[in-house]
Amino acid sequence: MDVEQRTANTGPQDELAARLRLIQELSGLGVRALARDTGLSSSSLSRYLSGQTVPPWPAVIALCRLVKRDPRPLRPLWERSSNPLPAPPKSSRQVQPRPRNDLPRDVPDFTGREAQLTAVLAALESHQVVALDGMAGVGKTCLAVHAAHRLAAPYPDAQLYVDLHGFTEGREPLDPDSALRMLLSALDVPSESVPQEGIEQLAACWRSELARRRAVVVLDNAADADQVRPLLPGAGPSVVVITSRKRLLGLDEVPPVSLDVLSPRESAELLARASGDPSGPEGRLAREPESAAEVLRLCGHLPLALRLAAARLRHRPGWTVGILVERLAQGANEFDTAFAMSVKQLDRAHARLFRMLGLLPGGSFDEYLAASLADVPLHGAREMLEDLVDAHLVQQPTAGRYRLHDLVHQHARAACAEQDSQAERERALGRFLDYYVHAAAAADAAMQVLSPGRSPSAGRPPAALPRFTDKNTALAWLVAEYEAMIAAFETAVAVGADVHVCELPRFLRAYFARRCGTTHLNHLFERSLAAAERLGDPLQLAEAYSDLGFARYNAGRMAEAGAAYEAAGVEVSRVGDMRSEAELAMRRGYLRWEQGNVEEPLELFGLAGKLYVQAGLPAGAAHAAASEAWAMLQLGDREQAARRAREVLGIPHADPAWPPTLTARITLGVAIAGEAPEEAAEHLHRALALAREDGHMNNEAWALNCLGVALRRMGRYEEALASHREAFALLDELFEEHWKIRFLNGYAETCRLAALPEEALRLYRQALELAPRLGYRHEEALAHEGIAIVLDGTDRAAAAEHHAAGQAVLQELSPGAR
Repeated sequence: MDVEQRTANTGPQDELAARLRLIQELSGLGVRALARDTGLSSSSLSRYLSGQTVPPWPAVIALCRLVKRDPRPLRPLWERSSNPLPAPPKSSRQVQPRPRNDLPRDVPDFTGREAQLTAVLAALESHQVVALDGMAGVGKTCLAVHAAHRLAAPYPDAQLYVDLHGFTEGREPLDPDSALRMLLSALDVPSESVPQEGIEQLAACWRSELARRRAVVVLDNAADADQVRPLLPGAGPSVVVITSRKRLLGLDEVPPVSLDVLSPRESAELLARASGDPSGPEGRLAREPESAAEVLRLCGHLPLALRLAAARLRHRPGWTVGILVERLAQGANEFDTAFAMSVKQLDRAHARLFRMLGLLPGGSFDEYLAASLADVPLHGAREMLEDLVDAHLVQQPTAGRYRLHDLVHQHARAACAEQDSQAERERALGRFLDYYVHAAAAADAAMQVLSPGRSPSAGRPPAALPRFTDKNTALAWLVAEYEAMIAAFETAVAVGADVHVCELPRFLRAYFARRCGTTHLNHLFERSLAAAERLGDPLQLAEAYSDLGFARYNAGRMAEAGAAYEAAGVEVSRVGDMRSEAELAMRRGYLRWEQGNVEEPLELFGLAGKLYVQAGLPAGAAHAAASEAWAMLQLGDREQAARRAREVLGIPHADPAWPPTLTARITLGVAIAGEAPEEAAEHLHRALALAREDGHMNNEAWALNCLGVALRRMGRYEEALASHREAFALLDELFEEHWKIRFLNGYAETCRLAALPEEALRLYRQALELAPRLGYRHEEALAHEGIAIVLDGTDRAAAAEHHAAGQAVLQELSPGAR
């Protein structure tokens, strides 16, 4: 009997209990053994399994993890069964964000395909997935998008579209890892909740997110079954429409719908509607039926070719259909027929822009990129793009975004190779790469998440760049352009533009920190380092090593980060650049702290601050001062930490969630908790609200745990425990264990002082398990000491062993200490 049958006609609390009993069955353990292995009490576990009491969310997670099951699908059921604290927003933009709709526009002249549309909708109802296949230009995307628009009302949570570039000339198909990260980002899943590595883990996360929503997803232009298999939904109501030029035989469970060319009746109807020809005997098509039939034949009854031909009639009211036939007859096949005729109608400027667009590696683009690519004024590029849209040579999937159909892109690329010199093509590609480096740098500067970076040196700044009024507009642009920027990076690698390869990832650091995690950033910086080595520029090499170390650090790869920083230090000493030296000092300070050194980080943050001041970078000095205050607090110097934090809070800044401000508020709140509890609580609650508004789950968990520590210092143990528990409910959703190790000992200490020794012991032991594996030696020493204190009254021998082990770790970290 499955879970659905067992829980039919029951309330959410009973259903949750039934699912927990199933977990117990999977474990093969009795109640006492299950309670022991999950750190729960036997009596509480019995109440959870019987449905008498709703368990706290951490208890559900502990049970699921024991049997290696993902707990997240149970979260909605748990929320319906209980009355927990309101869930914090997962996005910095809105508490109730509008559902994402990435679908291209539905064509107003959609014609025919009634049987195929019915088949698509029926397949989705029965299987959740359908695959459309057919030759290029036959209208697969048009039908898929039309069906998705039809389904927008019954699937209101999200309407997503991604081009997989399976057959885009000059570009590799989008790999499943990148596609999944783009889709999860479109669902506004925080980067902290997205697995850092492993396609299976990413696919499981995607299925889990889809299971909680009613979403319709269009996966356009698939290369093969292997590319789309990880993107398919699992349990839940969401549906997926796939298009491909090939029948996806490897997807046995996915029903296919094959498209052929339009029927003569449908072709005639589409030609009439797209050309704006009036119905009845007065229309041009009706007056010349033989010529009209020849147009259909020459276009091969293909929708794309028919729309291109119709656009010529619509914009040439003086033409007869016979003239259109004469122009069409000059093509070699149905594609060349339509393209050649349409392109010949363009003037020199429009034709040149169209050819230049063929150099792009596929995907969507905006008017700023088009202006840079063709080296024309922005207003001119905007007007020419609109004209190309009218001619059906360029598509406009959403307002302000443009793209080329693969066949049109192929034609433009071939025309550019034939008509433009190699030198002109290279200059256009250079402008394309220059644009993305400089635009990404402008967006990165508006994000202000990290210490200020260096201005780009690659190429020359474009005449026009998008305006980023704040971090949210910058983030929105980076999200929209992410795929195109990665394609630009790959193009730079392919053409040997090593300065661009070095610099573009550098200006994506803040974006990756906010949305995409660290795995891909590590991959990009590895290739940037190779480019810097080819350049032989000491400054580029110093920053490449430093950036790679930063990416390694953020991925929890501490030893590799240290090695990269050592190499960066050698190069920085050669160039004597203060900005690079300051940034490296900051980064080494973070790393040394995580590795357990408690004195050196404070010195490094102080050095970084002085270097930033000498380099004329006050924002960098503020970052260093905030980190210095936090380090003072960890060393127990609360008075100095509070003073330094107040200095940082006195620095004016337009963004209240500016990282130095957030760090200073949290530091000050913990530092003064004993002496000024009301002011401390005010600072910490303000920091928590800012972290939630900003959409950073890591910072939110940090603020909650520090609030717990401060409340503990005030003697408010129940409130402190509630704050820690809420923080760890967030941390349990994350895939970055090195964040959890930062807070386990503090949580355990609160439990110990709140007279919960068993809970404290469980948390200390969890810290002791994680810390050596992740390289957090100082946390390892604290865990040993915490266990020793808890065991001192019941098992003095074991307590002594842990105390000695903790002292040994501290001796390793500071050999001169006694």
